[in-house]
Amino acid sequence: MECSQSGLDLIKSFESCRLEAYLDSRGIPTLGFGHTFGVRLGLQCTQEQADAWLLEDVQSAVDSVNRLVKVPLTQGQMDALVSFVYNCGSGNFAGSTLLKLLNSGDYDGCAGQFTRWDLSGGNVVAGLLRRREAEREEFNGPGI
Repeated sequence: MECSQSGLDLIKSFESCRLEAYLDSRGIPTLGFGHTFGVRLGLQCTQEQADAWLLEDVQSAVDSVNRLVKVPLTQGQMDALVSFVYNCGSGNFAGSTLLKLLNSGDYDGCAGQFTRWDLSGGNVVAGLLRRREAEREEFNGPGI
């Protein structure tokens, strides 16, 4: 599966685009839409480069979801998981209870795990909680 435009829009709604490198909430140099690979403070990029990195980073998240998930997914579930992996990382996803529950066929249990990922540096972050709630809503689909 791939990430839909709706999934891409979900990611962009929570990842502001910054064209000058900054330290994220965990102190990691970041540029564009949350891009971290090879970034150091002082770097700048164009909007075109930020857009290209976004698509590359989304594809990496898509590849991780496709590799790690062993059960069928709806498009909304795929988009939610790609957003989650984009933000939390493939390694965190791979070892998560969220993934274990999903792969056991417990879709409801999986959905309930999203909001457990609302911490940064051990502290609850309101923006992360909003993102996890939006991902859970996308995962559950309309009317659920």
